[in-house]
Amino acid sequence: MSTVIVSQEELLRHNSVLSSLKNRIAASSLERGHALTYRVKTYGCQLNESDSEKIEGILRSIGLIEASEEAIPDFLILNTCTIRENADVRLFGNLGAYKSQKKQNRDMFIAVCGCMMKQPENIERIKKSFPFVDACFGPSDIHLLPDILDRKLSQKKRVFSVSDEDYLVDDTDIPVEHKRKFRALVPIMYGCNNFCTYCVVPYTRGRERSRSSEKILAQLRELASQGYKEVMLLGQNVNSYGHDREGEISFAELLKEAASIPGFSRIRFMTSHPKDISDEVIYTMQKYPNIERHLHLPMQSGSSEILSRMNRHYDREQYLKTALLFRKCLPDATLTTDIIVGFPGETEEDFQATLDVVAECRFDSAFTFQYSRRPGTKAASYPDQIPQDVVTERFGRLLALQNDLTFASNESVVGKTEEILIEGRSATAPDVLTGRTNSNRLVNFRIPSGTKFQGNLIDTTAEDFDADKFEGLLAMVHITRAKPYSVEGELVSFIDE
Repeated sequence: MSTVIVSQEELLRHNSVLSSLKNRIAASSLERGHALTYRVKTYGCQLNESDSEKIEGILRSIGLIEASEEAIPDFLILNTCTIRENADVRLFGNLGAYKSQKKQNRDMFIAVCGCMMKQPENIERIKKSFPFVDACFGPSDIHLLPDILDRKLSQKKRVFSVSDEDYLVDDTDIPVEHKRKFRALVPIMYGCNNFCTYCVVPYTRGRERSRSSEKILAQLRELASQGYKEVMLLGQNVNSYGHDREGEISFAELLKEAASIPGFSRIRFMTSHPKDISDEVIYTMQKYPNIERHLHLPMQSGSSEILSRMNRHYDREQYLKTALLFRKCLPDATLTTDIIVGFPGETEEDFQATLDVVAECRFDSAFTFQYSRRPGTKAASYPDQIPQDVVTERFGRLLALQNDLTFASNESVVGKTEEILIEGRSATAPDVLTGRTNSNRLVNFRIPSGTKFQGNLIDTTAEDFDADKFEGLLAMVHITRAKPYSVEGELVSFIDE
């Protein structure tokens, strides 16, 4: 399927619809005596989070404000993910709960969007079993949201707008509401061409579509001028960036350009595909200290036979070559991965090969999954599915090994003083902050009373103490204790205030 680039004329038409909607929302707010509200609930990955930021940008641009946690919103949008087997259970299990909310607010608008809406059976289920859902749209249809809202509000009919097209709309042409003070999510490409036999992403997000590097870099410069300290470059496979655009720069070159923009303390990216990542990317990470000292490199299996059945286009040796080069070039960095246990046809020998690679690479952490069948994928029809008790037993062995490696990795930084980008307040106590090192290690630390901040002494016991004001600041923290999935530390000083 070819990429459809949305024209400027079409975008101008959408802006006109936005303007009309804004007037309508203002009139409705006046009639009801309060500002109309929205809530966007997001399932899934960082790309879904980025999509939700665009949805929120559109909703805010028409005059809606975010609803409080306890309030029933006037506009509710559920942004779905379909990667895991339980995705439909989670969505449809939660969806029924909103029926009673709509009874309380009969004018409430409810929409479901995201990857699950690219599967026709889910659309049909919503049409038949959830009549209170007003609209559905796909992950590449976000720019059509103004039209969807306009059609629903004007015609009072349900709108199902899930396109078969692979649209490409530049992010700078859609309003975006960044949810975090310190980090901006910046997609550099959409879609995937890899067709791993267990994965539905190419069917839900379409073929690879790279944004213009000129527009990406202009967006990054604007974000830096707004004070964002961290940006995350996003794509299903960032290492294939530019392959679909004649004359476009490579991902390594884009990374160099991004790292050269003044103002960013950290440049992050994900996800990398082992078949496409170049040595140049690793050498670029080595050269520029503001590129995060962390590489997420999904392995999935340590068996070349299973990797072939997964259609991953690399083998065990190629993966090890890249992983060990990264370890050599950036010895203080962290290496993380994804692993699937129990893929169809996996023998005990295949599984042992996975354990061997985990031990050799000494991953600092890993996202581990038990294989689950996804309808529409090639692997779902493989006859040699692994019995669940075998999968569970193997999964336990993998977790035991990886948990030991993760804890050892965390222990290796005890006694060091690290730069932390503060992400906010911990849920455990009001005077505990949470953040990450430049190697993406999670750190929790307390602010001692008597610490100076902006010329004043901090009193963490005061009733008006607000830990949230430290979000987005850089601090030096002395690491004092390792935990299984994080480390603890003591504040040394704030780098910037």
